[in-house]
Amino acid sequence: MNRAEKAESIETLKGVFADAGAVVVTHYMGLTVAEMTDLRLRLRKEGAAIKVVKNTLAQKALAGSLGEKGDALFTGPVAIAYAPDPVSAAKVAAQFAKENDKFTLVGGFMGEEVLDQNAVKALATLPSLDELRGKLIGLLQAPATKVAGVVQAPAAQLARVFSAYGAKEAA
Repeated sequence: MNRAEKAESIETLKGVFADAGAVVVTHYMGLTVAEMTDLRLRLRKEGAAIKVVKNTLAQKALAGSLGEKGDALFTGPVAIAYAPDPVSAAKVAAQFAKENDKFTLVGGFMGEEVLDQNAVKALATLPSLDELRGKLIGLLQAPATKVAGVVQAPAAQLARVFSAYGAKEAA
């Protein structure tokens, strides 16, 4: 890799780190191509991605913004999982780590905050942005549905009474 390719790679990583809600740092030593492909597909389905990075290039892209704790994340064979949504990459990576012993979570970071392995697992238990939006819309629609049901109830009861009188007189 020559200097121009390294500079381009660093700029790409800076963009990834800036756009990501959270970055999960993992070790992938011993995974087969099929397992990595499975992980990539799972992440892509959730709007996330995984990228194998060189440690020195990742540290240069971060430019020391995370300090020594952040630099300590990048040792060994490292891959980063990232997404605009802070939860989705952590959720898929944590689930995959449970299923596969060769894939381990090292830590991660959100903005300037360095997360350890337990914090990433805690982040994975949170509901995703889409789930939160669905719950919010459900909460907003519930009162309107209840009001419509209450308003329609007297009219429906009145219609049933008229129907019963009509059936009684016809008999």
